[in-house]
Amino acid sequence: MEGKEEDVKLGANKFSERQPIGTAAQDKDYKEPPPAPLFEPGELKSWSFYRAGIAEFMATFLFLYITILTVMGVVKSNSKCSTVGIQGIAWAFGGMIFALVYCTAGISGGHINPAVTFGLFLARKLSLTRALFYMVMQCLGAICGAGVVKGFQKGVYESNGGGANVVASGYSKGDGLGAEIVGTFILVYTVFSATDAKRNARDSHVPTRTRSDNFSPQYFGLDVQLLAPLPIGFAVFLVHLATIPITGTGINPARSLGAAIIYNKDHAWDDHWIFWVGPFIGAALAAIYHQVVIRAIPFKNRS
Repeated sequence: MEGKEEDVKLGANKFSERQPIGTAAQDKDYKEPPPAPLFEPGELKSWSFYRAGIAEFMATFLFLYITILTVMGVVKSNSKCSTVGIQGIAWAFGGMIFALVYCTAGISGGHINPAVTFGLFLARKLSLTRALFYMVMQCLGAICGAGVVKGFQKGVYESNGGGANVVASGYSKGDGLGAEIVGTFILVYTVFSATDAKRNARDSHVPTRTRSDNFSPQYFGLDVQLLAPLPIGFAVFLVHLATIPITGTGINPARSLGAAIIYNKDHAWDDHWIFWVGPFIGAALAAIYHQVVIRAIPFKNRS
């Protein structure tokens, strides 16, 4: 492939950029998908719409169940050396996201997080109707998942914080908000990058997508790619390693809401706004950065 190059025009910039061609790196199979409509009433009559919502509910339920159980196993122990520790908690969160995105991406897009859904909505990857439905189902799933954990060991759950997100002692609310913004930005930016349709077209030597019942997963957010869940789960793992000591790591409003509702102590609600405002700001910044700066989509549409 030595010596072969292609010209790439970026948005409204008419000056060409020289880019070497990699393995099967051709744009001929790529076509920018049309933006999703703001409202799509026809979705409400489709079983695939409700099936996707159920998938989001179940995924978030399982996510909270496994991760909160892991947190309880660590915090109830007198010796952290006898538990999986912070690293184990981070692996539980990241590993579950990896598994659940892989399982549900072909059904709902595998969001499992209102912040991810919000970012993809801002990028016009799904309609407002579907975005709101996903968020409601994600929150309900999180509440049920945390509730099952409390049902197993109520005393341990209530005496050890219930996995609720709070700003740790020694950190200000501003610190907590900043950690949530940056952490969510990393996650949502990874989602955009890992599921970018143009990247899939360029890396056509990698299996890129599956289809079921004439359903296009990319249209509803996540293009089903064999390797996409891996960087997404790894991003969640790394953000947890960094921010568990600060906020317990939210970056997922449904996760924070589910634990707060089931634990339901005053201090769990004191800083709860941080775990909605922070992730939504982070998701919005990631959507703007990827769509406007990296992909220059608004400029392409004008040219």
